[in-house]
Amino acid sequence: MAYHESVLLKECIEGLAIKPDGIYVDVTFGGGGHSKAIMECLGDGGRLIAFDQDTDALANAFDDKRLTLVHANFADLKKFLRLHGIAKVDGILADLGVSSYQFDTAGRGFSYRFDGPLDMRMNQQAGQSASDVLNTYGEDALVNMFSEYGEVPNSKRLAKAVIEKRMIAHFDTIQSLMDLLQTTIIGDRWKYLSQVFQAIRMEVNQETNVLKSFLEQCGEVLKEDGRLAVITFHSIEDRLVKQYMKNGVFEDEPKKDMYGRFYAPFKVITKKPIVATAEEQKGNTRSRSAKLRIGAKKMEE
Repeated sequence: MAYHESVLLKECIEGLAIKPDGIYVDVTFGGGGHSKAIMECLGDGGRLIAFDQDTDALANAFDDKRLTLVHANFADLKKFLRLHGIAKVDGILADLGVSSYQFDTAGRGFSYRFDGPLDMRMNQQAGQSASDVLNTYGEDALVNMFSEYGEVPNSKRLAKAVIEKRMIAHFDTIQSLMDLLQTTIIGDRWKYLSQVFQAIRMEVNQETNVLKSFLEQCGEVLKEDGRLAVITFHSIEDRLVKQYMKNGVFEDEPKKDMYGRFYAPFKVITKKPIVATAEEQKGNTRSRSAKLRIGAKKMEE
């Protein structure tokens, strides 16, 4: 099964500073590219726990006694590590976003390039689909979704148009959504479509809430000086990762300890995000918007 070429692979492996006998987690297994590279650095005593909620990704599993592949959302990181007898790990990698395979499979509903079911669920056995969202959300909820997750410039107009159209016919296919969007597009066509589809996908999969929960659990399960490497593909994700690594919170003021000192769980390794080289961007278009941030769990004071 063809997934995507792993983004920033060399930079991720270097950033994780892998110990041969360490325990590592890849929370976005996908095609297994990052996982294989991690395992090449592990010795016989090392271990890798990989997560993926997408059933299709499980077909990419490879036979290695050091690998444990978990079919679950990484929002449940701590729970599943505990189920496998693991309390602390040496490093965690997350490659966020949608894989090329998911984008290129019409039946998944992630791309406006094809017609197919209006689904967009990372885990097709759970939660509400894109069709459910467009057919049931109230106008205010739609406005918030389009503006917050997609920064769609005419969110109010688009939300009203969705409400009006679904009174005549439900949104069941990508084409049914595209027919509506032809009447609301402003500015650059492809940017607008990308913004709308991103907003719906993020709502369907609750990506912001999942990311926040995951980051907070990383602070709990990483060993002292353990590494966290996160690849993001848009500013909303990158901002959350940056804020958590720097301040230990997402929107509020940084926490203070009993002595009034600001405390964050991580030492930031990457003062600025690492981006793909010109050569990688030329050979792998997915890497063009990728940003890698790396942090190390601080020693307990």
